[in-house]
Formats: sequence, structure tokens, C-alpha cells
Amino acid sequence: MQTLLAHQPITVIRPLEHLNAATSAEFGRQLMTAISAPGVVAVLVDFAEVTFIDSAGLMALVSGLKQAKKMGRRLSICSVSPGIRMILELSQVDRVFKIFENVDSFEAENSSASKHW
Repeated sequence: MQTLLAHQPITVIRPLEHLNAATSAEFGRQLMTAISAPGVVAVLVDFAEVTFIDSAGLMALVSGLKQAKKMGRRLSICSVSPGIRMILELSQVDRVFKIFENVDSFEAENSSASKHW
């Protein structure tokens, strides 16, 4: 299960432990709901608690990114462990996502940008 923190115009989703075939459908639904919510301009997926991701989890992320781009919204990720980063790099998903060190670095970069949203 995931934690969803909404504070418009940014929503933070915190998946827990595994993003795999068993959890990716629920994660994907929450991601699409967050991206489609009125007033949201950016969604951040915080990987601080994620210990494993497989192809189903990666597909949910990429599907979310496609939806965000369609709607003119941004989808970023943060707090990626070295093991998860390696999977993102091997699958080349790291090339399509902006990856932040943590939520604070995301908010710092976007605090001035939010005035232009």
C-alpha cells in the first residue's frame, strides 16, 4: 500500500517496500488519481521506503509519466536507494525521469518554479 500526501499544486506518493506485480496495479491507480486531480501540477514519487521494483512497477511509473505529459503535468521521483537506482539505470528509466535526492531538494527546486505554474 502507498501513502498519498496531497498539498496542491504538488502531490507526494510514498510507495512502501515492493513495487511489483502484486502491488503495481494499486500503485498505478493511485498515481493516475494523483496526476488527474484538479489543481495538481506535479506529482513526486518518494522511493524512501521502496526496497524492490520489478518490470510491473517500472511499467506503472512509465504509464504515469505518459499520463502526466498528456495532461501537461510533471512526474518526478526522489529518495532512490542505490539498488533501485541500478534497476532504473539498467532499464534506462532514469533517462526519462527527473530524480531528486529527497523531497526537500524537489521542493527547493520547485518553490520558485511554483510561482510560475
